[in-house]
Amino acid sequence: MEINRKTFQTPKGLVEGVQTKWPGFNILIVAGSKGFLACPAIDVDACQRYGVAAALVESSPANPIGTLDRFPDRKVTKVNEKAKSLGIKEGMPVADAFALIV
Repeated sequence: MEINRKTFQTPKGLVEGVQTKWPGFNILIVAGSKGFLACPAIDVDACQRYGVAAALVESSPANPIGTLDRFPDRKVTKVNEKAKSLGIKEGMPVADAFALIV
């Protein structure tokens, strides 16, 4: 297993990305103080039950996110209610959503 980290600058401050990588599979999350964006391996509805703002980022076996460098170039695909209250919307660029979770 390999763990990678990357910090992203937004107009409102920094968010932190973490990638946990196994052969053939990754989990990627970028978090700020108000919530996080993640690959589809995360259950954002469960996060809602804990009061955590969470949104999913587009990824599929045919076109995986793959690396933290590719994360900001994707779109948001699913948003829980807590994340919606921050202004995160389905279809928005992930780079724009980063500034809403700072």
